[in-house]
Amino acid sequence: MIRESGRMAAQCLQIIREMIKPGVTTRQMDQKVTDFIVSQGCRSPFKNYQFPGKTPFPASLCASVNNVVVHGVPDDTPLKNGDIVSIDVGVVKNGFIGDTAWTFCVGEPDAKAKHLLEVGEASLYEGIKAMKPRGVLAEVSRAIQNHVEKNGFTVVREFVGHGVGLSLHEEPQVKNYVEMKDFLPGFRTLLKPGTVIAVEPMVNEGSADVESEGSGWPVFTKDGGRSVHFEHTIAVTHDNRVEIMTEL
Repeated sequence: MIRESGRMAAQCLQIIREMIKPGVTTRQMDQKVTDFIVSQGCRSPFKNYQFPGKTPFPASLCASVNNVVVHGVPDDTPLKNGDIVSIDVGVVKNGFIGDTAWTFCVGEPDAKAKHLLEVGEASLYEGIKAMKPRGVLAEVSRAIQNHVEKNGFTVVREFVGHGVGLSLHEEPQVKNYVEMKDFLPGFRTLLKPGTVIAVEPMVNEGSADVESEGSGWPVFTKDGGRSVHFEHTIAVTHDNRVEIMTEL
């Protein structure tokens, strides 16, 4: 069931990939994805989602442009050549959730943006590669952090990955950085068969510090630097495999 919802979430990103260009707005993207999700008899777990102390999220996807890290609200601002846009989208099908995100460039990225995009995407796959059935979750966090930091960028600490399946945010937390306690008995999380997690590095070109205003949406980099966000829903299967659920 999660595999089905995950593939539909991946289809939403494919819709974005095909329509993103200068002049398009993130609100148009949200409407296109909303229409697709509804046409499949499904719904977005993001629409009207409410974190404590924040207003309900008003859209089916998060669209975070340039210095927006996560939770960007789609609007009518035309995208420009060189903008980087992180799209986070989820689908609920038959009660199960797939959650995925990708950062796209509008037109041609500058050299630093290209490097940031490459490192962000690679850090996601480094984390996935570190997932071992019955292994320690913190190895995933360490692999992501090591790859990002050796390339001169930073990982956001205020927001992390998470378990996903019947609810959008479940245990365990999937950090993109590691603390020594994460390996200690009583603190460490094992990747048992049946575990489904959203691995989602958020990578900043400058400081890791972030802030938000007003309603709590969106979250910005504190220094104004750009940020990228890549995410897959991953399952540890009962036949001891690690499977990406949000690929076409």
